[in-house]
Amino acid sequence: MRMAFPGPGLRPGLFVYNNKQGTIMKRIMLCALIGATGLTLSACKDNPPFNEIPDFIQGDISQTSYDGITDDLLTAGLGASGLASAPGPAFADPLNPTAAELRRLAIYNNYRALVDTAPGGGYGTFFGPQVNASGEGLIAGDEFIAYMSVPGTDVPVTVMAQVPDSFDPDRPCMVTAPSSGSRGIYGAIGTAGEWGLKKGCAVVYTDKGTGTGSHNLATNTAQRIDGTLTSDVEPVQFRADLTDGQRADFDSAWPDRFAWKHAHSRANPEADWGQHVLQSIEFGFYVLNEKFGRELGNGETLLTIKPKNTVVIASSVSNGGGSSVRAAEQDTKGLIDGVAVSEPNVNPQVDRSFTIRQGEGPEITEHSRSLLDYTTALAVYQGCANQAPAIRDDAPLNATFNPPAIGENICNSLANKGLVSGATLDDRATDALRILNEDFGIQPEQNLLAPVHFGLAVAQSISMTYANAYGRAGVEDRVCELSLAATDSAGAVTQLAPAAEAALFSASNGIPPSAGVNIVYDGADGQPTNLPASASPSTNQLDYGLDALLCLRSLAQGSDAVSGADLQGSDAELATAIAEGIAEVRASGDLQGKPTVFVTGRADAILPINHTSRPYFGLNQRVEGKKSNLRYYEILNAHHLDVLNGFPGVADRYVPLHHYYFQALDLVWANLTEKQALPPSQVVRTVPRGAITTPLAEVNLPAINPAPDAGDRIVFTDNQVRIPE
Repeated sequence: MRMAFPGPGLRPGLFVYNNKQGTIMKRIMLCALIGATGLTLSACKDNPPFNEIPDFIQGDISQTSYDGITDDLLTAGLGASGLASAPGPAFADPLNPTAAELRRLAIYNNYRALVDTAPGGGYGTFFGPQVNASGEGLIAGDEFIAYMSVPGTDVPVTVMAQVPDSFDPDRPCMVTAPSSGSRGIYGAIGTAGEWGLKKGCAVVYTDKGTGTGSHNLATNTAQRIDGTLTSDVEPVQFRADLTDGQRADFDSAWPDRFAWKHAHSRANPEADWGQHVLQSIEFGFYVLNEKFGRELGNGETLLTIKPKNTVVIASSVSNGGGSSVRAAEQDTKGLIDGVAVSEPNVNPQVDRSFTIRQGEGPEITEHSRSLLDYTTALAVYQGCANQAPAIRDDAPLNATFNPPAIGENICNSLANKGLVSGATLDDRATDALRILNEDFGIQPEQNLLAPVHFGLAVAQSISMTYANAYGRAGVEDRVCELSLAATDSAGAVTQLAPAAEAALFSASNGIPPSAGVNIVYDGADGQPTNLPASASPSTNQLDYGLDALLCLRSLAQGSDAVSGADLQGSDAELATAIAEGIAEVRASGDLQGKPTVFVTGRADAILPINHTSRPYFGLNQRVEGKKSNLRYYEILNAHHLDVLNGFPGVADRYVPLHHYYFQALDLVWANLTEKQALPPSQVVRTVPRGAITTPLAEVNLPAINPAPDAGDRIVFTDNQVRIPE
């Protein structure tokens, strides 16, 4: 069943007057009649106990009920086996998928993007819809979805609340599920969504101003909130801020390009990620009180589910985890009780008064680099480092994803620019790897996984998207001569196939290259070309468009990446804007004493731990001291993308961090509901399974220890975060 609630000011049953004062007086009279509220008239006026649509909601709220048999909240009717099966669900009409079909495929793709569903990797044993559930794990309930906005920008942000039928209004609970990465509204369905729904909690989601949100500048087509396409003038997830004339001029000069919400909204959405999460919680309380609040018979509903009587855990993974951390820091209304996050993308405020040290290794002083800083370094140097003898043949899928000839060209181009040293390919690649490990503080444990991430264009896509976002650039600015478009087998720009565009809502991860839309280097030798196939003008080599990557690196460091000279003109202005954008997303380290758990894999090759979880732990100790309730669990043999664990060469070396994320949620839940103490910060020593044919067992995944040995404890002492080897 689907229905729509009218937006603010239109909801039936509310006392609506032309005179606002009349509304206030009517409610004061009601307050006086409701002795159970215990409110004075003045308090009632300032804090009315009535349920109201939050003023940040834009337009209607759509509600859909799922029976848990033919369709459901968690698996879109696919069940646990359907989520693990390939291929994914198809559309009856590929050119005109229905909203329900788009939702089903979006849930399928988003679940599988974050959770390893391959046999033997823990799915169905340690995690999955069917674990500790009946049958296939389908969950009945209601789903509410709407647009919202934050002060300072009118770019729509999607918010959603799922309320399972198992929700108990007498013991209410809520879990936040902001999307990971740049994913859309279902981006945390398999992580915070699964845990919360199976717990009987309401789960509140937000796309954080990211998501697909693609705008075809040739056709003016964009996605509605349900993923269906439209070129009409109506609410959509995103359209570039261009007049029809400007769009036509851009399309004439640069045909068949796309604008993308995260990159081109001019909003720097990350600066508001914490606010997005807090607003999603407020939306969740509105929805819960609409369903369960006490109706007074006069069009008003009395608030009965409130922060004071509801357990609220801020959660999610990666960017979603960082968003919940920022929400906890910014929570001035007491909305959040505890925090449980995995591999959070946090950019801690830089505090070099403390250092980080792992075992007897070197002290790390240059920690807390920004995401754009270390990611542009990976984009520039990793393509060469992939060919270093120490990792070249041992890194899983390296040869598959990274043609050696391109890697050699990158090394040669870097050497000719004086950025790496050495006379041979081995020497140059080894120096590139040294630069990443020593100069940029990236853990050696990530070296074996970094090549596959480079082959998947992770650092390259993050560098392009976030440089635009931090600098609040528009699509027409083509930062570093990079744009977004479909490309053919030779790398030339082409039109995106209509069926591919129709499926973007479901297939895209929100940060191209994704679902057929690629990063195009408009300044490549010859013609605009897919970035990996680009030859740089300064080198005349097929070196992955190194000139463009060096341009992004220059903007990140604020000086020319090759010469070190100051940037000039518009480049200097953009670099300054980017630096200001980065400053806006820095985390304070003040969790206000909330019980908090971080779990992070030591081998994380996307968010290096010396710039994220480790320094945040240190900063929190500095800021909160003895009042801190943060626990940091560093998981050995775990990394950022569990989905890779389904591949040979990865499966034998690594364990699912997802399993420990669910433990983190269990621990915070037990702390909040049973007053169970959080275990001390520690290193968790997992045991890889050794072969993809050997299923994971409990021996591989030791639990977080309530009383770890001294040699396993992570501590902050003598101005240093000390991590056991």
